[in-house]
Amino acid sequence: SSFDVAVVGAGIVGLAAARELIQRHPSLTFAVLEKEQEPAHHQSGHNSGVIHSGIYYTPGSLKAKLCVQGAALCYKYCDQKGIPYKQCGKLIVAVEHDEIPRLKALYERGLQNNVPGLKLIGAKEIKEKEPFCRGLMALDSPYTGIVDFKQVAQSYARDFQEAGGTILTDFEVTSMEMAKESSAGSQDGLKYPVIVRNKK
Repeated sequence: SSFDVAVVGAGIVGLAAARELIQRHPSLTFAVLEKEQEPAHHQSGHNSGVIHSGIYYTPGSLKAKLCVQGAALCYKYCDQKGIPYKQCGKLIVAVEHDEIPRLKALYERGLQNNVPGLKLIGAKEIKEKEPFCRGLMALDSPYTGIVDFKQVAQSYARDFQEAGGTILTDFEVTSMEMAKESSAGSQDGLKYPVIVRNKK
């Protein structure tokens, strides 16, 4: 088969990239190539499932910006697709006095990153939220959540296929080579095809 664009790997990153590309360039033909017999077979289906709020990253960095925006987009996508999640929140707890300045620094960093809902709470509020937790002070991050990212990846795969994309499973890429320049480019100006070979 011949495709304009092939994405190697049907994990959540590959599927998200393929889904976005096919939406932006509907005139092209797309394939996702996966060596396993199903998408999201490895890390995408075996991680902690945390939707991070964006507290930890350096303010102004791309990681900080994408984490905060990505969390909002993840919740929105799950709502649209009916994917269950739990916005359970998270407490970052200081149990020693010398940890309090670091906790306050995290709080300031989170505010600079525009993480919604952050607040510092004392020992009484910690116990109210988590009866078995003890601490002097905690950073309450209510926007942190959990989701089954395998379900999210599988939903991305369905979106991609419904848009006309092809997912080839049991297709392990073993080599790539640049082919001769095409005599005419595609509508998007692609002129340099790549030959992809698999194990079969």
